[in-house]
Amino acid sequence: MATSTPYCYFTSSNLQFHPMLKKTCSFWVPKLSRKPIKLRSLKEICEQGSLDEAFQSFGSFLTDQTSYGQFCLDEAYSPVLELCASKKALFQGQQVHAHMTKSCSVSDSVFLSTKILFMYGKCGSTVNAEKVFDGMHERTIFTWNAMIGACVSNGEPLRALELYREMRVSGVSLDSCTFPCIVKACGTLNDLRCGSEIHGLAIKTGCDSVSFVVNSLVSMYAKCDDLNGARKLFGNITKKEDIVSWNSIISAYSANGKALEALELFREMQKLNVSTNTYTFVSALQACEDSVFEKLGMEIHAAILRSSHYFDVYVGNALLAMYVRCGKMVEAIRVFNNLEGKDVVSYNSMLSGYVQNGLYNEALQLFHYMQGKGKRPDRVSILNVIATCGRLGNALNGKEIHAYAIKHGLDSNLHIDNTLVDMYAKCSCVNFMDHAFDRMPIKDFISWTTIIAGYAQNNFHVRALELSRKAQMEGVDVDSMMVESILLACKGLKCIYLVKETHGYIMRRGLYDQVLQNAIVNVYGDCGNIEYANRMFEMIEYKDIVSWTSMLSCYVHNGLANEAFELLDLMRRANVEPDTIALVSILSAAASLSALNKGKEMHGFLIRKGFILEGPIAHSLVEMYASCGNLVNAMKVYNCVSNRDLVLWTTMINAYGVYGHGEKAIDLFSRMENEGLVPDHITFLALLHACSHSGLIEAGKRYFDIMKMDYQLEPWPEHYACFVDLLGRANRLEEAYQFVNSIEGEPTAEVWCALLGACRVHSNRELGEIVAQKLLDLDPRNPGNYVLISNVLASSGRWKDVQDVRMRMKGCGLKKTPGCSWIDLKNKVHTFMARDKSHPHSLKIYQKLAHVTKTLEREAGYVAQTKLILHNVEEEVKVEMLHGHSERLAIAYGLIDTPNGTSIRITKNLRICSDCHTFSKLVSKFFERELVVRDANRFHHFKDGLCSCGDFW
Repeated sequence: MATSTPYCYFTSSNLQFHPMLKKTCSFWVPKLSRKPIKLRSLKEICEQGSLDEAFQSFGSFLTDQTSYGQFCLDEAYSPVLELCASKKALFQGQQVHAHMTKSCSVSDSVFLSTKILFMYGKCGSTVNAEKVFDGMHERTIFTWNAMIGACVSNGEPLRALELYREMRVSGVSLDSCTFPCIVKACGTLNDLRCGSEIHGLAIKTGCDSVSFVVNSLVSMYAKCDDLNGARKLFGNITKKEDIVSWNSIISAYSANGKALEALELFREMQKLNVSTNTYTFVSALQACEDSVFEKLGMEIHAAILRSSHYFDVYVGNALLAMYVRCGKMVEAIRVFNNLEGKDVVSYNSMLSGYVQNGLYNEALQLFHYMQGKGKRPDRVSILNVIATCGRLGNALNGKEIHAYAIKHGLDSNLHIDNTLVDMYAKCSCVNFMDHAFDRMPIKDFISWTTIIAGYAQNNFHVRALELSRKAQMEGVDVDSMMVESILLACKGLKCIYLVKETHGYIMRRGLYDQVLQNAIVNVYGDCGNIEYANRMFEMIEYKDIVSWTSMLSCYVHNGLANEAFELLDLMRRANVEPDTIALVSILSAAASLSALNKGKEMHGFLIRKGFILEGPIAHSLVEMYASCGNLVNAMKVYNCVSNRDLVLWTTMINAYGVYGHGEKAIDLFSRMENEGLVPDHITFLALLHACSHSGLIEAGKRYFDIMKMDYQLEPWPEHYACFVDLLGRANRLEEAYQFVNSIEGEPTAEVWCALLGACRVHSNRELGEIVAQKLLDLDPRNPGNYVLISNVLASSGRWKDVQDVRMRMKGCGLKKTPGCSWIDLKNKVHTFMARDKSHPHSLKIYQKLAHVTKTLEREAGYVAQTKLILHNVEEEVKVEMLHGHSERLAIAYGLIDTPNGTSIRITKNLRICSDCHTFSKLVSKFFERELVVRDANRFHHFKDGLCSCGDFW
């Protein structure tokens, strides 16, 4: 787009203005006038800063045909060149230079040549400045200063020092204006030795008493990390009334992270009543680097309001940045809204604030608002918005921003390229991530770390490890962040060998830090190596909350809930308070053991510490109460949550399902849809389970179709298995078998397992044998499959085949998961295995169990269902085996150790058998106890001889 700035074209005889001015003046210029009125008028117009008016006046001035005079030449061109320099109007400056060259023999004027050189330096054209400099036959100190200043201003400090040495060799005497440029070059190069030499020369020439020289020296020492030198120099100033000196020393401390010292100097300055300006406030605000300085930052804000600097855009931007760093977004928004003349920096500060404080939608809205206001985003803007799209997982917007960056040439930047890779990784766009990485012309260790982490996070674990090896071959320095991503890939592969190999690499390279130590504990835990995880945890000298949480999660993940509770006690003794993640792990442990008392204890802790019931905390509490058999409390917690997300709705639907309240689960699902939430795969899985456990066959079929048709969700193997279970429970085995055969692709072992289980329950031996063979072909390493097949064969009396299956299982090194039940009494979890006699009160437990059994046989006519014992043994042995089931031992202990009339809550790792189910119903009636038993499938609430499942489980 063309700008409104006029373009001028000079010739030796005329000067024409660009057509966009919509007028042309043509004239020839033989001589220049000496009339002082016109000269003053031209200078005044240039000082007003309007290129348009200045060039019109300059053109009119040149129409005078009187004789040339060098004084008039200097006076005429000088203000025009200064105006071009101040406006950085390079094109117009070049045209003036061309006119001067063709009409005036400018090379004879040292003054004008220096002015041209100065103009080129200010406009960023060092090449043209050098050409003018090289073409000068005579150079003054002003010429040298202009050329050195041009190099320093345009990022060529080494060239500036070379020119300085040439100047010294030429014998040119330095003046006070030379020192700031040379000193700035030394600071830019972080060359303290050279800077100190220049300082010595300044002392020798007597320039060390000049305020702007001192200020430049202070800045140089600060940039060279010699704050003592800067402070000593500042301390030697006798009259501390120069605001620039104060600004220099405050800025020096602020830039070097010495926030307290910078703010102390600012206060001292105020006490001495030294007037402040924009730079003072900006430096002081930059020192307020985090929330610790929030109060001081607000005091500076108040001082700004009193001093009328509030509407200065530089101060406004510094205020914005300060509030953003302190996390005070409300105040930042207020400053932003009241700021006049917002520039790109203002918008970038707000964008950064939104991103840093997790306000990603607001960041996107501001970006679009910024464009609507005609502000063109720069690289910082793009960087923030790309990061926002990644955090939101918004691939569509991310791709739009990527296209915008390419269109406007903003993508050829290492930081932006790295952020693009990260954004595509977070959006699970692996192909785009890979493409963005491949097209990067330069890759640093952050690039490699980002791509490796991206593949690991998106479950491309092998590819992540391949790239990690390639990075090492490329000579990339592997740091702790990259190793953490490599460990994530090892964890995903569940390969303990690779974890140990990476652990060894860490030790050899000495990369140990707190983050990596915690990560290693976590990875060993996820790979099931509790011993190594625990050993690593013990080796951590200074355990932080992440260390404790990693070990807690390790125990919970591996089903060692009791150990998790013990670790929690140790954690408290170490005066480490659990955070949200640790509490979620402990609540999961309580849920897995049905340890209601522990769960309630954690709930009380949450309330006392003021945790808000939302997100993972709310999900875990609802799940804990539901898993502990307290559906009422689960519903109370659910009702207390104001912002219910999809996970919470799904958790509550699942809770109703495992209690057999299918109708309530369906009602809750309908309410969720009315709230505008879109169900996902897991929601439908919970709903199908609810229908299955409640015998709602038609409803289950309807919601299976709704999932596929209305929500376009392709069923997972778990959905197919649940649907087969739904049909199987209703003894619709033929329909279930036809459904399995209609599944596109090969049905998984999970689906065949569900069908085989139904065949066993309903004694369909013929179909069971077909399914059993399919199951063994698909998943020969699952011990549960062998047990199920063995039971199907045993129910048919095929003991030889049973023996063959068990031998095959043993040959594969597989073992049956033993039945286990546990009960939480007096804040301690008691665990029982089948026919277990390891409990301290084992004798009393078996005596109590024998008494209960005889009572039920005598008063209720209870007879053991020995057909359920699928072993080729005598009847007496079968009865003994039934009586020794783990849930009966837990019930007996509960009857011993709890007051009459109280409920007994038990959890079992396997499905409760029908004989124990009958036994539990009779105990609830004849011993007047409510029994809440949670097995592998659902809850059974026994009361007055009835079960909540309606004998359908």
